[in-house]
Amino acid sequence: MWRGFGHLGPRGPEDGPPALVIPGFIANDRTTLELRRALADGGWRVHPWDLGFNLGARSDTIERLKRRIDELDAREPVLVVGWSLGGVFAREFARSHPEGIRAVVTLGSPFSGDPRANNVWQLYEWIAGHPVDAPPIPRVSAKPPVPTLAIWSPQDGIVAPAAARGLAEESDATVEMRCSHMAFGVSRSTARAVVREIDSFLQKHR
Repeated sequence: MWRGFGHLGPRGPEDGPPALVIPGFIANDRTTLELRRALADGGWRVHPWDLGFNLGARSDTIERLKRRIDELDAREPVLVVGWSLGGVFAREFARSHPEGIRAVVTLGSPFSGDPRANNVWQLYEWIAGHPVDAPPIPRVSAKPPVPTLAIWSPQDGIVAPAAARGLAEESDATVEMRCSHMAFGVSRSTARAVVREIDSFLQKHR
């Protein structure tokens, strides 16, 4: 928890390539601070999503993300990194608004297969107020029209590995990491490994 302390504003060099991090379900920008620190240390100008706690999909989720990315006033395409449910949002945003998106990276995100292939779907329905298989925004497993990297773990513990890995045609690349679901957002070593994988992926998908 102590790694969540620190300012929540943009981090990294002001002239660095822009990135936006979307937190997972019932998480917020403080939960992703370690991940954003790692991106900033890697040279990215990384921004929080700045929309409070992620309490599930809403009918205006894509519109709110569009306004948030427009606020960045980025001079080049934005990298969007989504942890867990945040990755599902990132994929659907890129599907609706591919212009200005450099790539989408998902971290343990349940974008593929059965939406109940996780250990929190009942909690999700209770908090979000809708069935997981009838969300107010689309849940399409097909690859968005931008470079897409899915990072997943066989040791996730919350999201089924197959749901976060997806099928071969649903992403441009997949990377296996040995970590827990929470580690994607809060572990320093995992965050730095994620940044290395992002850099390697983008070198191949310019």
